[in-house]
Amino acid sequence: QVQLVESGGGLVQPGGSLRLSCAASGSIFSFAVMGWYRQAPGKQRELAASITPSGSTTHADSVKGRFTISRNNAKNTVYLQMNSLEPEDTAVYYCNAKIILNGRDFWGQGTQVTVSS
Repeated sequence: QVQLVESGGGLVQPGGSLRLSCAASGSIFSFAVMGWYRQAPGKQRELAASITPSGSTTHADSVKGRFTISRNNAKNTVYLQMNSLEPEDTAVYYCNAKIILNGRDFWGQGTQVTVSS
């Protein structure tokens, strides 16, 4: 069984920064594309950023230049550094692991990020 545990969310003022962390249990981390998704109230869940086991990254246009995804394979942890936060970034952020070999998805419980003055 794979468990993903997110941390690092909270309330921040516009222009501020937060770093989200997602710790993965089990032995799948090295074989998974890790991603951060977000879901704002009344909107569909969307991909913010993803990173392959070798470190290749993808960032959504809405966060490019402000957010950076990274991973530490030795610690089974993926991070999302969020800078220059905007009210539009307010959402629940979910960690996702997609196993390359079979396409199975695992999700964390989500962490709330609120950007407000």
